[in-house]
Amino acid sequence: MSLLPIFLKLTGRRCLLVGAGNVALDKIASLLGAGLQLRVVAPQGRPEIRQLATDGKLEWIERRFQLSDLDGNFMAIAATGSPAVNSAVYRGSVERNILCNSVDDVPHCDFFFGSVVSRGPLQIAISTSGESPAVAQRLRREIDEQLPGNLAAWLESLGQLRREVLETHPRCEARKSLLHQLAQRQVCESTSCPSRLMALAPLAEKQAADAHTAILDLNSTPPQRSFEGALQYPQPSSATVYLVGAGPGDPDLLTIKAMRLIRAANVILHDDLVPPAILDHASPGADILNVGKRCGSKTIAQDEINALMIGHARANRCVVRLKSGDPLIFGRAAEEIAALADARVPFEIVPGITAAFAAAAAVGCSLTNRNSASNVIFSTGHHAQSHNQSPLPELEDSTRVVYMPGRDLHLLAQEWLQQGLPPGFPCAVVSRAAQPGQQVRYATLAALGDAAPTLAPSLLIAGWAVREIVAANRPASDCIPVTA
Repeated sequence: MSLLPIFLKLTGRRCLLVGAGNVALDKIASLLGAGLQLRVVAPQGRPEIRQLATDGKLEWIERRFQLSDLDGNFMAIAATGSPAVNSAVYRGSVERNILCNSVDDVPHCDFFFGSVVSRGPLQIAISTSGESPAVAQRLRREIDEQLPGNLAAWLESLGQLRREVLETHPRCEARKSLLHQLAQRQVCESTSCPSRLMALAPLAEKQAADAHTAILDLNSTPPQRSFEGALQYPQPSSATVYLVGAGPGDPDLLTIKAMRLIRAANVILHDDLVPPAILDHASPGADILNVGKRCGSKTIAQDEINALMIGHARANRCVVRLKSGDPLIFGRAAEEIAALADARVPFEIVPGITAAFAAAAAVGCSLTNRNSASNVIFSTGHHAQSHNQSPLPELEDSTRVVYMPGRDLHLLAQEWLQQGLPPGFPCAVVSRAAQPGQQVRYATLAALGDAAPTLAPSLLIAGWAVREIVAANRPASDCIPVTA
């Protein structure tokens, strides 16, 4: 299907909208936003549309559609639940040379509504020719995440400066070149703005003005609206390794920088716990290798992972070492950092949301509490046993977070009881935090060893900071004291 992507000026043009239900309501905001004189024809409809008519923002004719309703309109929208009515609107529009869109009916559409990203005067419209509006919406969200919020202000300032250039300089190649240069520069409101001085100087003096601008760039202090600083993120470097945190598994919890690196990488070396939902964002041409070591099964040694990172980087490739959670929490990042440093391979660390924070969010509690928990202790299931012989007050004043606690928690519970923690010490075991199938189980320390095994990956949170949550959700046979 051949489409002409254009942006129309529609202010003051007449538009007919047939239908006043949910589908029609979804279209009204964009139609009114374009400045159209909107007339709605429908025997009944949503109260929001009635209110818009009462406010004078549109005209509503409360009856069934008639072919004569099309007369005098520039475009028409068929948005009823009746295929027969929608078809009649389209046929009547064709006869009158009126552009028509029949919602969710591709054969009866002369045009399609794009999925739009807006930043003031900047508009990016995405169309799939009606094949999949859901894909267009997904792309819109992804583009929207990449665009900074201050583009509108920068564009408005740049637009005003462009108009001044057009008024000041005659049409010529030098003026065209100047406009392209300004599109890469900062613009500020000051009369001494380097870009403004450059734009308004006589074109014959441009070379001298450029030198003057360089001096002013060093001394200028007014706040500036920068396109380069706002839109153009630093590009990932080849021959570099990025140690990237993939978070707990939900793609929505990736940082923007992590997402950009995943999409740009030539090679991704990922942990076993990084789910396909995140790896799906990689470039189609990227090499994706699972280098995970899980549940004691080591299909690849750490030295081999180090060699892969170094080898691909030396081959001038952008390498993302993608680790679940945060790379600096129990991710053996120290060994990989040392190997990269010894090999003199450039690297960068990109933090991620560690599983402890995702688990705390799943439980609905804070890991710290000024009344009961002033410390947080992070450990793994192996080191949580027998490796903390702190005095009782410090033990109870801490929230304990145990990564990879194992399926059998009996030994861990016995060790903590022997250290002096009370039987009523509250515990929550979170399985697959922030992922589909997330589960949370609650118990006291005395009952922790009897808890049913949970699905991996899991994490244990224990401490008085979670007392109220655990007390509200514990099994009836369990008992947590009211005070610590």
